[in-house]
Amino acid sequence: MATTLTETKPTATRGAVILPWERSAHEQDVRAAEARLEEAVGLAASIGLVIVRQAVLLLRTKRSATLLGVGQLESLKIAVKADGIDVLVVDSRLTPGQQRNLEREFGCKVIDRTGLILDIFGARAATKEGTLQVELAHLEYQRSRLVRLWTHLERQRGGFGFLGGPGETQMEADRRMIGERIVKLKKELEQVRRTRGLHRQARKRVPFPVVALVGYTNAGKSTLFNALTGATVYAKDQLFATLDPTMRAITLPSGRRIILSDTVGFISDLPTELIAAFRATLEEVSEADIILHVRDIAHPDSAAQKKDVFGVLHGMARDNMIEADWSSRMIEVMNKADLLGGPEAVPQTEETVAISAITGDGLPELMALIDRHITASMEAVRYCMALADGAAAAWLYQHGEVTDRQDGEDDTTLTVRLLAEDRARFETQFKHVKPLVA
Repeated sequence: MATTLTETKPTATRGAVILPWERSAHEQDVRAAEARLEEAVGLAASIGLVIVRQAVLLLRTKRSATLLGVGQLESLKIAVKADGIDVLVVDSRLTPGQQRNLEREFGCKVIDRTGLILDIFGARAATKEGTLQVELAHLEYQRSRLVRLWTHLERQRGGFGFLGGPGETQMEADRRMIGERIVKLKKELEQVRRTRGLHRQARKRVPFPVVALVGYTNAGKSTLFNALTGATVYAKDQLFATLDPTMRAITLPSGRRIILSDTVGFISDLPTELIAAFRATLEEVSEADIILHVRDIAHPDSAAQKKDVFGVLHGMARDNMIEADWSSRMIEVMNKADLLGGPEAVPQTEETVAISAITGDGLPELMALIDRHITASMEAVRYCMALADGAAAAWLYQHGEVTDRQDGEDDTTLTVRLLAEDRARFETQFKHVKPLVA
């Protein structure tokens, strides 16, 4: 009798998301809690969990053992059993002890905000640096939780030699192996960063200004990047769809070429283990000529998200000892205006522009604003050179904006607008051509 094989689909992992929130009577705080819970549910869903229960739990006090109160624990225990919850996501930072106690209490896997974001990064990292940095962050996170993971492995391994000794416990061995792997990863990362630094130096020799996209996760940066460049960077309505910086060259209405850089989205309460993973993004942003801060203007918590983005930028700049003046180079791009009735329904200033990356509304105005910013940062210089010095004149036409030309019998005088770095590059390469004093 023939045996019929039937395909079985893996059962969905059922999850619940809770947000411990300190009690407050302010309506604004209540709205913030609801927005934060919605974000946490989006994060959990992005790793494949089917969310069957979600709740904000108001805390009178934070208990050191379980974070939650006794009554809340009892109610949750009943709900977890009734709903068949496999994974409970606690949108807060849990200590190893709290995580262990909650797992014992509920009989299911418990992960905190840090573990959740680390899982997302681990699933999405694509470049070598991204993969190495996420593994490093995972190991640093796990090292502090070995007491939870390995308490059942307290046996000791025998020592070597005649005297022997008690040897090391399994936990000590695992901590040592993790430490060795962390050291190795840091060395590999440093090599990758040195290579990236060389690539950045090579890009500096290319006469194109760099425009970097930054913003809260899921604000629509990758969709805007694709709309402006015609690229097919992964863009989806989910948190952390982009993890690694991506670059493309585009042409502005003036004919000027720029390099557009898409970067990882920021998020509130970014896990400390992942701060270093944003180093590539920080370096791109810190050296960009223009920064486009992309906001989801239709999001009810848009103002708070803007504050979080600036907080992360300033914090990373401080930690990496980078002097960063974001405001002087920043254009605020208010995306998803189509959800509010179109760009004309969104208040704008000279330094902001409302757009819809999906419909394309407002994109010409954005391109024109980028053009104006680049032009404003250029300086006008006059050079006199021999008519036979065609290489110098060609360089200026290629890299600058020639506004006036006066030809004599033996020489020519060009008035050209140049970026400061381009002027320095020209005067280094063509030392015999001196700028004329006005």
